[in-house]
Amino acid sequence: MERPLTQHIHPESSPLNLKEYQQAGGYAGVQKALKDMTPAEVTNLVKTSNLLGRGGAGFPTGVKWSLVPMDKEEPKYLVCNADEMEPGTFKDRYLLEGNPHQLIAGMIIAAYAIQAQTAYIFLRWAYKKAETELRKAISEAYAAGLLGKNILGTGYNLEMNVHLSAGRYICGEETALLNSLEGKRAIPRTKPPFPAISGLFGKPTVVNNVETLCWISHIVENGADWFKGLSLTETGGTKLFGVSGKVKNPGLWELPLGTTIREILEDHAGGMLDGYGFRGLLPGGASTDFLIEEHLDVKMDFSTVSAVKSRMGTGTMIILDDKTCPVAFLHNVEKFFALESCGFCTPCREGLPWVVKILEAIENGNGRMEHLDILKQQTRYMAPGNTFCAHAPGAAEPLQSGMNYFHDDFVSHIKEKKCPWKP
Repeated sequence: MERPLTQHIHPESSPLNLKEYQQAGGYAGVQKALKDMTPAEVTNLVKTSNLLGRGGAGFPTGVKWSLVPMDKEEPKYLVCNADEMEPGTFKDRYLLEGNPHQLIAGMIIAAYAIQAQTAYIFLRWAYKKAETELRKAISEAYAAGLLGKNILGTGYNLEMNVHLSAGRYICGEETALLNSLEGKRAIPRTKPPFPAISGLFGKPTVVNNVETLCWISHIVENGADWFKGLSLTETGGTKLFGVSGKVKNPGLWELPLGTTIREILEDHAGGMLDGYGFRGLLPGGASTDFLIEEHLDVKMDFSTVSAVKSRMGTGTMIILDDKTCPVAFLHNVEKFFALESCGFCTPCREGLPWVVKILEAIENGNGRMEHLDILKQQTRYMAPGNTFCAHAPGAAEPLQSGMNYFHDDFVSHIKEKKCPWKP
């Protein structure tokens, strides 16, 4: 099984330096793209490959690039979203710490495709090791003529910068990220215009996730058909899947897109710890709907998970076991989302703290049956189309599905006036 993204990552040792990465074939895609392909040919190749964004939304990468106006002589920007704040998600950290040159190579090609001459890596402030490795790798790339002026003698110029995030979940929304990068308050912008037309400093901008950009050089080197052949579904490529919770082998694995939840959970994560039973999981980080045992044979790809009323999201699962109270689990999740609200719109700013207070009351034995109707009402108020961005709808997903699948647990808390999981 091919594992292009992780084949050179060995957590027990330092990442490959520039010379070692080049000896392993690294930057071959940069040579090919800049010397043998036009920007339009690179974009069309990525579009043909059907590379879907790996940050969670799954938007076609080549389509996003093609929205950038190429007929105007104006500054353009490429931004890598490395502000990995989704609870339960750690895939980008693994790539950043394990093989920073892979990301840099992908960013050079992506920037060339949209003719950007400035690129930013918007990095989560807490990723200290990733910052160190990135800055070291960028310095090596500059010294080798892979960044800066006249890259590889092609006349193409690219400056690359690392920008440390202040640490807010809302910066996962690309326009809030751009506001933060400009030194403004991290709140989403009105769309349209979309960033491809008016992004950073009002100029055309593409924002892509770390895992997405790491694919670019491989696709240029090996072609669209090769990329599609890596997958078990019509959508191309492999995916970094992770599992956290009461399993025997929590971790991260690069597997074909379309691998079933059961295989990831049982074969790679080793199944549940002895003495613990499986109750459910959030398939793509905290902002996704619960799936339960009847969904274990669902294939992990964007369309299949959507068909069972959840989202693949980041592909990193959070497991709920039978010894953890689902109400307490949800209270913890919703408390995070309430704290991370930017406060811009009412359903999010006011609704999420209210949800937290009700869940806390139910967990502490002070819940009433009408609280369940209020919680359901709040999930409708926070649904897509009722809020300024996707923060509140994402927060509503685990709540609405948790109340559906674990309804009896909520009722038990209210009728017994205590949490059944507490002594």
